[in-house]
Amino acid sequence: MSIQDRPARAFNDDARVDNRLVLMDQAFYAGHHAAGQKEVMQVGWLYQQPVDLEQLERFRVELAKGMMGRLIERSPLPFGRWRWVSDPQPAKLDVAATLRPRVELGDWFDERTQLPIDPESGPGWRISVQPLDDGSTAISLVLSHYVIDGIGAAVAVTEALWGISRELGYPPPRSRSGLNALVQDARETVRDAPAVGRALLAAVKEARRRQQDVAHTQAQASLPAAAPTSGADDLVIVPNVWIRIRLDRWNARAEALGGTASALSAAFTARLDRHMGRLHGDAADVKMLLTVNNRTMDDARAVAVSFVRVGIDPDGVTTHLGDARSAIKLALKAGQDTPDESAELVALTPFTPRRAWKHLMDYAVSDPDQPAVCSSLGDTGPAAVRPDGSLCDAMFARGASQHLTRGWLERTGSQLHVFVGTSADINQVGVCVRGYQPGSVTTRSELRALAERTLVEFGLDGDID
Repeated sequence: MSIQDRPARAFNDDARVDNRLVLMDQAFYAGHHAAGQKEVMQVGWLYQQPVDLEQLERFRVELAKGMMGRLIERSPLPFGRWRWVSDPQPAKLDVAATLRPRVELGDWFDERTQLPIDPESGPGWRISVQPLDDGSTAISLVLSHYVIDGIGAAVAVTEALWGISRELGYPPPRSRSGLNALVQDARETVRDAPAVGRALLAAVKEARRRQQDVAHTQAQASLPAAAPTSGADDLVIVPNVWIRIRLDRWNARAEALGGTASALSAAFTARLDRHMGRLHGDAADVKMLLTVNNRTMDDARAVAVSFVRVGIDPDGVTTHLGDARSAIKLALKAGQDTPDESAELVALTPFTPRRAWKHLMDYAVSDPDQPAVCSSLGDTGPAAVRPDGSLCDAMFARGASQHLTRGWLERTGSQLHVFVGTSADINQVGVCVRGYQPGSVTTRSELRALAERTLVEFGLDGDID
């Protein structure tokens, strides 16, 4: 998605605000919460000089007026809809008092992703600033993925820097009395009963299909049954590297290979996946999920993306992108033509118990294809690269997990997620790679070596942290 150069209109409606989370947002958070997962998004900026802290403080204040100025409040009914409420106390600007070595930049960004973030009690996001010993300055914005997704964060950042207020009209936390909340949520539950009934019928059909899914059951059984005998509870951060490539060179290479920038992103992901030694069932191709942005400028959903599944042969992509480009086109077309089965079941979200959510999350993790994920964030636009009012030298956006244990990583087996964002204003492609392969890719240095090898194979070079 490209953020438009002109300011978007403010989101303002005189009608009574419906502050209920859409059911997909509630399902996303409820499932992860039940499984003990915490997902965050991070936007990072790098300046080669000190930054304007006064302008950064204005940026922080403006962020609180938009889609990031909200928290989730649960219903007093066990089966009620959850609601958005305003965030009464956003985190203050966190400016480090001491310098840090430039070589520790990647470690610092990783550490920022692990600071407390909570979409219910707050803070839902925080901005940190770190001066480095070479005179440069790093800025980190970390936010709860259950408050907003990557594209939504780009929109929120752009609006904050333009000084645009969304005026969502969300009430303060706990503004409803206990009795009023119970009556209102019960009335809405009754009104939603027909959709719940249809969802129950769909759920019965889905349960029967899964019982017949022998292949998936076998794949599930093939996963390691137990965590490592030692260090299973140790907290770990999945290795990450941040690659910065000149945008004109990236586009020129994509064109020379007969493809597009998005095809090159997927091809890079497939080739790196192969070097990591990841397996995708019996398939020779690298199985991959591509994110598709569904967000509009007036969209208040936390998560507004869908995924399409595609298989890409990693062997020939460094010399020609034609096959990868065709595979992506076919996958996108199939995704448009195929109805979303989860849409039929989403009405059951408020009635799904914690144990069922944990089972569903385990089922998703045991996907026999073990797909890599390639997320293209598009061009950030001219505002998002100016958090302190002046043009930054580099920028990225990525996802991260909080409080992961070594046991969970070993049990799930492997992961690869590549985030690609571009900025014409600084002539840069930011590629963030998050990858883990038990026994071979467990550190940043190991992941960095494979990323460098993959870049060279595509005839590209870049700065890596």
